[in-house]
Amino acid sequence: MTKYTFLFFLAMSMLVLSTACNSSKKDNTGQDEISTILPDSKNEVTVFTVKRQSFNHELVSNGKVSARTVADLRFQSAEVISHIWVKNGDRVRKGQKLAELDKFRLANKVTQMKDAVERAKLDLQDVLIGQGYNLDDLDKVPADIMQLAKIKSGSEQNQSQYELALYELQHATLVAPFDGVVANLFAKPYNIASLSDAFCTVVDIRGMEVDFTVLENELALIKTGDKVRVSPYSDIVSSYNGNICEINPMVDDKGMVNVKARIDGDNKLFTGMNVHVSVHRSLEKQLVIPKSAVVLRSGKQVVFTLEDGKAYWNYIHTGLENADHYTLIEDAKEGLKEGDTVIVTGNINLAHEAPVTVIDNEN
Repeated sequence: MTKYTFLFFLAMSMLVLSTACNSSKKDNTGQDEISTILPDSKNEVTVFTVKRQSFNHELVSNGKVSARTVADLRFQSAEVISHIWVKNGDRVRKGQKLAELDKFRLANKVTQMKDAVERAKLDLQDVLIGQGYNLDDLDKVPADIMQLAKIKSGSEQNQSQYELALYELQHATLVAPFDGVVANLFAKPYNIASLSDAFCTVVDIRGMEVDFTVLENELALIKTGDKVRVSPYSDIVSSYNGNICEINPMVDDKGMVNVKARIDGDNKLFTGMNVHVSVHRSLEKQLVIPKSAVVLRSGKQVVFTLEDGKAYWNYIHTGLENADHYTLIEDAKEGLKEGDTVIVTGNINLAHEAPVTVIDNEN
């Protein structure tokens, strides 16, 4: 081995020893840093005492708003519309004029039919005189003879036509049948009124109803009179209160039951609106726990109770729920009873018999 080869291997050996020492120092430094950053931490929790109390059950559904009182108004004669005094969205009072037909032909027809009725009365008298009856004592005319005389004179037919003409004249002016709002008005003045289509619709928006459905297994949870709150899709911030007024005692082929509630819409709900429906009912003497107290372990519901500074898990079965709480099914619960202290926060990563420190009590 030459002198230069020996010096080369000596230098490489010193370099390897230096690198190993530096690596060892870094490893020791990293362990010191980890032990500094991750100190032993305590499980801090808040707790809640299980007790019997009123539970506000909430059932959520979707529904559609409709007015309790709606009237489609139609003209009775195909005449020219001479006046329209309202438009869609106008609020009207009962008896207020909405629109009117040209009355010339209708009034003329009433006059003609009135004259025809008078002529028919004279013809009736002539028929009775011809039968030998005294006009001053018509009560003695037999009913069959009187009926035959009326048919022969045309008095009854003319009378019915006169009444029809008078009816058409009286209904040539549309008036509001109740206080409400005008809707579906599309006709224009100086056009012939349609006899098949409604001229307009008057809607009483003071009394609104909401139709919605509930599942068959939820039927036992609601009853007539339960409180209801609705929020329109178009304005979820606003809500309106009401009560269930009708439950249809039929289950459809999809397992749904139709329910109807009366709502105080404050004149801001319209027929056809889609709304969120929330049914509230107060159930007495229920064991209630916060939703945050329930965690899942192997797919099962678990609640941790606090005993002597340690957390103990308990398998439970929940029943009804609302936005914040569950009720407990007492026949199925395992070891949880009234007066137990359950852990409601800090329980996500708890283990059985883990030591905990209580920082707050929610009761």
